[in-house]
Amino acid sequence: MAHNRKLITDQDFNEAMEAQSRIRVFKDDQIVDSGGTITRFNDTTIVTQSGVSDINYHERESCEFFAMKKK
Repeated sequence: MAHNRKLITDQDFNEAMEAQSRIRVFKDDQIVDSGGTITRFNDTTIVTQSGVSDINYHERESCEFFAMKKK
């Protein structure tokens, strides 16, 4: 069973990136990305990658990010 942890701070994003946690991204209460890992982030953008050529850029301010952890 998966456990979701909301990512808010730079420390949260950094921990998820180092642990290579799978990420779910919500925008307007809908899932827009799921299963990728964080490859980079800054104050405005979170970059996730779920495959070799599957790279997604998400606006940090308009999306919610959750790290999925296995219990």
